[in-house]
Amino acid sequence: MSEPLPLVFDLGGVLIDWDPRRIYVPALGEAAAAFLLERVCTHTWNLAMDAGRPFDEAIAEKQREWPEHAEAIGWWKTRWTGMLGGPLDGTVALLGRLQAAGHPTYALSNWSAETFPEALARYPFLRTFRDIAISGEAGLVKPDPAFFRLAADRWGIPLAGTVFIDDAPRNVAAAAALGMDALLFTDPGRLQADLARRGFPA
Repeated sequence: MSEPLPLVFDLGGVLIDWDPRRIYVPALGEAAAAFLLERVCTHTWNLAMDAGRPFDEAIAEKQREWPEHAEAIGWWKTRWTGMLGGPLDGTVALLGRLQAAGHPTYALSNWSAETFPEALARYPFLRTFRDIAISGEAGLVKPDPAFFRLAADRWGIPLAGTVFIDDAPRNVAAAAALGMDALLFTDPGRLQADLARRGFPA
């Protein structure tokens, strides 16, 4: 008898509520926080740390570039835990049902190796995955196809046909290009319906 189909989950935005606005808006206000996150502490800058660049190095360089925002830039490390919200309970419950039905579950996440231990300690459900591939440990980030291939090889699963769930359209598109059954996550209800149509337990 063949093993049930595997599923690969993203973490932030799918199973864990992560949002840097949580620390910046209360401290700076909406407008200043928006400027900081769009122009200073950008997605690309954070992605470099997700790929393994040390926080201290990235922050120091950014502080030299934007000295007037040096204190707030430093919060990216000193207040990082404040960016974490709770688990997204609807998705976590769905994950548990899939695991109870025998489906192998894995996680593929853009996450700094420096901060991921905090997430492991805070969210016990992370330990229910068969394995988690973290970009900061691999030195690769989604949507790089090499990161998907590296994880699949490590887990011994095929890319073709494996269900992949992510909230970032660029990552979903990259996974689909590799032959994965890629689902864009918007909310637990839609994900449950998408999986039910594929024969997974509701």
